[in-house]
Amino acid sequence: MSRYIFISNFVFCFLITVSISAQDLSTPFEKDNNYSANYHETTEYYTLLDSLYDICQVNIAGSSDAGLPIYEVIISANKAFTPEEIRSQNKGVLFINNAIHPGEPCGVDACMMLARNICQNPEKQSLLENFIIVIIPYYNVGGGLNRGSHSRANQEGPKYYGFRGNAKNLDLNRDFIKCDSKNAKTFNTLFNKWNPEVFIDNHTSNGADYQYVLTLIATQKDKLGGNMAKLMEQKMLPAIYSGMKNTPYEMTPYVYASKTPDDGIYGFLEGPRYSTGYAALNHTIGFMPETHMLKPFKDRVWSVYYFMETMIKYLNINIQEIIAAKQKDILQYASSNTVPIEWTLDEQKVDTILFKGFEASYKKSDITGIDRLFYDHNKPYEKNILHFNNYKVKKEIKKPKAYIVPQAYENVIQRLKWNNVTVDMLHKDSMINIEVYYIDEYKTREKAYEGHYLHYDVSTKKEQISKQYYKGDYIIYTGQDRDRYIIETLEPEAPDGFFAWNFFDGILMQKEHFSSYVFEDLAVELLEANPMLKSKFINKKKRYPEFANDGKAQLDFIYKNSIHFESTYLQYPIGRIF
Repeated sequence: MSRYIFISNFVFCFLITVSISAQDLSTPFEKDNNYSANYHETTEYYTLLDSLYDICQVNIAGSSDAGLPIYEVIISANKAFTPEEIRSQNKGVLFINNAIHPGEPCGVDACMMLARNICQNPEKQSLLENFIIVIIPYYNVGGGLNRGSHSRANQEGPKYYGFRGNAKNLDLNRDFIKCDSKNAKTFNTLFNKWNPEVFIDNHTSNGADYQYVLTLIATQKDKLGGNMAKLMEQKMLPAIYSGMKNTPYEMTPYVYASKTPDDGIYGFLEGPRYSTGYAALNHTIGFMPETHMLKPFKDRVWSVYYFMETMIKYLNINIQEIIAAKQKDILQYASSNTVPIEWTLDEQKVDTILFKGFEASYKKSDITGIDRLFYDHNKPYEKNILHFNNYKVKKEIKKPKAYIVPQAYENVIQRLKWNNVTVDMLHKDSMINIEVYYIDEYKTREKAYEGHYLHYDVSTKKEQISKQYYKGDYIIYTGQDRDRYIIETLEPEAPDGFFAWNFFDGILMQKEHFSSYVFEDLAVELLEANPMLKSKFINKKKRYPEFANDGKAQLDFIYKNSIHFESTYLQYPIGRIF
């Protein structure tokens, strides 16, 4: 009987093995090297892997604006599929995002092959002993469904690809803070669920021409700061660049040039609106591989595949060091009294890199008759060029003990919660001593930018006041793991904060006014009752003839310097408690 059971089990296992090996697991890209899998093909492929291999799990992560789900794919060699299990085993997380711009789909196809090869190969699985991989197979679902062949006019293949804008025509790589899309809400919650050490967001680049198939944006080191930046710059990047040299696809830093690479390239200062900038708010090292639009699609896909494999090999050996560095940075930031919120290029610090390019020249345009730029593939070169990749702090703030947010701004509270920020609530009406900002100066974009008229070059004045708050208003204490997200979204001078993205535009408009013919008599009383105001008023009339000849402006001056003027005008609604 026992022998019969043994033989039956053996035959059963043999049949399963034959079934799996007989199953065609070639990806659409492998069947046609100029074809990229669409959203449905990608989803079906990962679902098949889930059904065949117990180290692969596919879950619905959340909603998209297109009405179809965004999925997460978890590859876990020891079959631990929750953050709690992962962290209890002191394992790290590599988080990979694909098709944020579906016209740049190299990562979609590369990740399908990567996941399958890990599932099928025990040797590759052994590289995942200390970390797991979480993949978003297709992030911009709506853009992926809007498939065509012509929207990226300068790109070499594939045959069909998606569109940059999502179902709401938003560029999702500008939406990580404002979260105007369901996609961004899903991403915020999923990213913070896993809280990865390393993040990869796969892209394809426009711009200059050069010999490389793949370039790389790494989280800007000075902006990332701390132990993670030092580890990335001194150890991780040299190892990754060296590793890619041993593949068919040597890599160089992202070619972000003002003219041509010959004049030098710049490190990209990514704000939190971008994926790698958002990752930095979580003390996560972010990478944005940018394949080159003019290289064959086959090479673009394989270059991304090799990059991810090179990253996996590095993390296999070094993930524990990265985990420790991240925890140190979180604790250091949480205990810091002063923190930066804005950076600017340090033009005094310039490096050089060895670069393989094509000679840039000019010739008469057949269209305009005017000189036009072209890159001569018959004249490749290898030489040192300037690399401007050093940034310095432009603004820093003193961190408060807490921020207090009126309950009217529920949209702000939602985003804080999506990012695992601990939010407390007032249990009774209270007068609270706060430091309040007044918006002193700001500029606003004249044209819409991703659905907003973004504010920039913001400056503020501070004042200590006692302000009435109410039961149900929110208090966000600092000293949290998510302090950096809190600071860079709630501070009004932060370039990608909620103020910049128009969350508080109600304060920018005066709500009460006066009738001049009535206010005339009251203005006389106000000046007589306030000698200091009267002196300021007289001096201003003497100094500024235009003011002296403008009766309305004079009354407005008195009104705005009186008790009758509304204190909420230009008053930033989030208070700081020290």
